[in-house]
Amino acid sequence: MSILYDEGQEAIATESRRVLEARMDKDDLLPLLEATGEYHHGFWTTAKEQGWTALALPEAYGGLALGLVELGLIAHQAGRTLSGAPFLTSGFGAAKAIELYGTDAQRSRWLPGLASGETIGAVAFACGADALPQHPGVTLTGDRLDGRKIGVTGALAADVAVVLANGPGMPALAIVELDKVERVAVPSFDNSRCIADLHFDGTPAETLVVGSAAREAALHIIALQAVVTAHEQTGGAEALMEIARDYAVTRKAFGQPIGAFQSIKHRIAELYGLVELARANCTHAAAREGQSDFITAAAAARLSATDAYDTAARDCVQIHGGIGVTWEIGLHLHMRRARSLAIEQGSSLFWEDVLVDRLSGEAA
Repeated sequence: MSILYDEGQEAIATESRRVLEARMDKDDLLPLLEATGEYHHGFWTTAKEQGWTALALPEAYGGLALGLVELGLIAHQAGRTLSGAPFLTSGFGAAKAIELYGTDAQRSRWLPGLASGETIGAVAFACGADALPQHPGVTLTGDRLDGRKIGVTGALAADVAVVLANGPGMPALAIVELDKVERVAVPSFDNSRCIADLHFDGTPAETLVVGSAAREAALHIIALQAVVTAHEQTGGAEALMEIARDYAVTRKAFGQPIGAFQSIKHRIAELYGLVELARANCTHAAAREGQSDFITAAAAARLSATDAYDTAARDCVQIHGGIGVTWEIGLHLHMRRARSLAIEQGSSLFWEDVLVDRLSGEAA
C-alpha cells in the first residue's frame, strides 16, 4: 500500500471527524472522571450507528469486510476528540480472536453481536504489568476457568472476554461469557476506560487455541489492538499540537505572541515531527496486517505513537502555562488519556522487547 490514503479512505477520515466533532464535547467527558464505571454512551451509540464496530469484520457475520487501515482512520479521529469509551479497540480485539481462531459455531454465536456493537468485548491477557505473561493468573481446566485477571480495560461493561490462561501444562486462549463473572471496579484517573478485575470461580469457558500457538495468537491479537491504539494516540497528539499552535499565536507576552519565542516555536515544531513520524508508522503497520513483518511494524507504531502523545500532552500543558492545568480547559483529559493508552496493550518496555527480539532474529 502507498503511504497515501485513497479517495475512499480519505472520505472515511473526513466523515468520521465531522461526526465526532459535532457529537463529542469535553463538558460531557469531565463528569465521567468522577463516576467509576461510566462511559460516554453518545460516543458508543455513534460508533454503532456509523458501522465502525463492523468495519474490519467479515461480511458473513455482519461486518463491512474492510481492514485495519480503515479502522485506524476511525481510531485516529476518536483520539482527536477523546472518545469516551474503550470498546472500539477491545471489541475489535475480541472479535478478531474469535474470527481467526474460533470454530464456525463460535463465530456464528459471537461475531454478529460484536459487529453490530450490541455485544461488547474485552481482551484479558495481561497479568499486572506483564502484557503477555508466561504464567497467566487464571487456569483453564476442561471447560472451567479459575483465578483472577487484574485491571482489564472495558471489563465493567463487557459481555464477553477472550482470556489468556494456563491450560493443562500449556497456555490457552478461551472465550468467557461475563454475565455471571464477579467484576470489581478499579477507580482510575481515566474512569471512562471501565477498568475492572475479573474473578473467575469455575466459570464456564470455551477453548479457542491451546499450546505454543496460544501465545503467538495472543501476541497477534495484542498487536492488532496496539495498532488501533497507536492511531488513537496519534490523533490525540495531533489535536494537542494544533491546540498548542493556536494558543501560541494568540497569547501575548512582552508585547508579542508567545509563538515568537524560540522555546515555544521549537517545541511545536518538534511535536509536528513526532506526530508525522507516528502517523507514518501507524499507516505502515496497518498496511502490513497479515504480512510476516506485521508484529515489527506494530511495535514501531506503538512506540512512536506513545512518545508523540506523551510529549504532546506534557508540552501543550506547559505552553499554556497556569491555565493549562485547570479543570475547565480540559487539557488534563488528554494527559489522562495519554497515560491510560500508554499502558493498555502493553507498555513501551514490552514493545521495545518485542521489537528487539524481532530485529535480532532478522539480523541473525
